[in-house]
Amino acid sequence: MKITIERAALLRALGHVQSVVERRNTIPILSNVLLKGENGRLSLSATDMDLEVIEVVEAKIAREGRTTAPAHTLYDIVRKLRDGAEIELDAATDRNTLFLRSGRSTFQLTCLPAEDYPVMTGAPLSHEFLLAAAELKSLIDRTRFAISTEETRYYLNGIYLHTAKNGDVAVLRAVATDGHRLARVEIMVPDGAAGMPGVIIPRKTVVELRKLLDEIDQPVRIELSESKIRFDFGDGVLSSKLIDGTFPDYDRVIPLNNDKELEVDCALFAEAVDRVSTISSEKSRAVKLAVDRNTLTLSATSPENGTAAEEIEVNYRAAPIEIGFNSRYLLDITQQIKGDTALFSMADASAPTILRDAADSSALYVLMPMRV
Repeated sequence: MKITIERAALLRALGHVQSVVERRNTIPILSNVLLKGENGRLSLSATDMDLEVIEVVEAKIAREGRTTAPAHTLYDIVRKLRDGAEIELDAATDRNTLFLRSGRSTFQLTCLPAEDYPVMTGAPLSHEFLLAAAELKSLIDRTRFAISTEETRYYLNGIYLHTAKNGDVAVLRAVATDGHRLARVEIMVPDGAAGMPGVIIPRKTVVELRKLLDEIDQPVRIELSESKIRFDFGDGVLSSKLIDGTFPDYDRVIPLNNDKELEVDCALFAEAVDRVSTISSEKSRAVKLAVDRNTLTLSATSPENGTAAEEIEVNYRAAPIEIGFNSRYLLDITQQIKGDTALFSMADASAPTILRDAADSSALYVLMPMRV
């Protein structure tokens, strides 16, 4: 294989695929990116056996062929070359060596045989639909903060994507929870998604997918089955295994009878929480909300640091209530609320609280209280 390619194009594609590669691998080939030059294009692939990213870029092909190269080393070399540089990649046919030349710089990389690169099966997937990139970003951004990092409950280590009914309306719903908070976001069901199986998209796949979406504005083709999902961006494809587990019945933790309604200016509330939580201990990060009539008092106490309190005006007409929350969790949720007003639906100090955006009914958040 011998090709010439612009640095910017190669760097962009390498940036997408190399982040899939783990820094430490017991299988050497998994540290490498597969490079394949043919038909005027360079294809780059990387995998960790559960997730694979393939990206294709334009290139001048002097000699078709394929090889593999150390992913992170190749990325670092290209990143340090000058802007606007042209790069020549020349893989010797008689030995596993890749020469990289640019200007007066020459690098010789030791490669592994392309035949050793594992290929994820390309079996047909049962359901296929298109989703606008902006809608997919929204589903991810408004739920991923609630993904659990506790490996023992592996079935919570991702976003649960499935179809459901909201009243009489069919919706595509994304849900994530870590047991302390829950995020549920929904959009209208796209054509082709009806009847799809509920799937749990792993956390790493969500992270890599979100990076790719930053540079995408066209619709994304999504194909899935009960065990695998594929996102097709045109010049790039992300394929991933799904989490083999049963997502819990999240509807059971969404309270139905919370009768104490609080309306608050979201920006003012978030700023006040951030200020008051400066005092709270690093371990608990607890903040107490005391609501009486149209005044909300936020307070925090720490044996090491002292106390803090701040009052803000709110709209509240129910009985007085005091309830505590983890301030970090409160801020995570308020960051997802784009409207001016946040709505709290509460029952008592020990029951889950519902948070919503007053201007957007498509998202719902549940937050468990804590003792303060």
